[in-house]
Amino acid sequence: MAGVPGTAAELEGWAVPTEHHSLWRDALRRMLRNRLAMVSLFVVIALVVVAVFASQIAPYDPNAQNCGTAGALKDPSSSHWLGTDQSCRDVLSRLIHGSRVSLSVGIFSQIAVLLIAVPIGAFAALSSRLTDNLLMRFTDLIYAFPALLAIILLRRVLEGYDVPGGSLTVIILAIALVDWVTIARLVRGQMLSLRERDFVLAARAMGARGWRIMFVHLLPNSLGPVIVSLTFGVPVAIFAESALSFIGIGVDPPTATWGAMVDQGYRAVFAVPMLTVYPALAIATTMMAFTFIGDGLRDALDPHQR
Repeated sequence: MAGVPGTAAELEGWAVPTEHHSLWRDALRRMLRNRLAMVSLFVVIALVVVAVFASQIAPYDPNAQNCGTAGALKDPSSSHWLGTDQSCRDVLSRLIHGSRVSLSVGIFSQIAVLLIAVPIGAFAALSSRLTDNLLMRFTDLIYAFPALLAIILLRRVLEGYDVPGGSLTVIILAIALVDWVTIARLVRGQMLSLRERDFVLAARAMGARGWRIMFVHLLPNSLGPVIVSLTFGVPVAIFAESALSFIGIGVDPPTATWGAMVDQGYRAVFAVPMLTVYPALAIATTMMAFTFIGDGLRDALDPHQR
């Protein structure tokens, strides 16, 4: 028939050009369009830079008591931009150094959660029904226990051991040993769903072994929801560390932490309320930034948005 292409060259001319993008490229494009998530990302990057270079940025030693020159509970001035606390220490310097503790707890605890949860969730999904049931009932038991109470108990148990990094490492481990259950259940659910997909069945038909299927097909396709959940886990860990420091069982003093600063400022809240407001704002800003990043990642990695 006239007008209908017949040769390969003619077919190429009639082909509608399509643009193929991987899931991750599409996710990056959607993430870049999310202004709130990108602003939050810049806030987190700025906080990380401040935490890494805290010793160079902070104008004073955060633990130095300058009662002879600065005095206690002084208002903001040109020499102490945010004033001083009850022990004559510079508030700005303690805020800057406190970012190290909060970000370290938030980020490294989630790395530990990832290392614990992924193997357990993957093993449960790919093992026998009996092993799967035993592991899931164990995770249900851990999940049912109050998280903050479990962290406090583990904090007390682990502090008796000589752990590198001291109390900071103990808190990170305590949070990780409590928070891994959500990621483990998520990984298990993702892998149970993915192992029945056509591309996995095709890999099995071609002779791929179980471990190759897990590392090549199942695990990479499960990372999207896991990354989102880990991002939401960072502010939870930061809040847990702040709560521990507020009740006096956080990082050992005199290390500057935002939670300990809230506790110390609360004792003089009627005299100098800003001593409580400054660290509380730092905690709130950091938690909100990670939460907005998590929201942006969830929207970007949602396949229904493609």
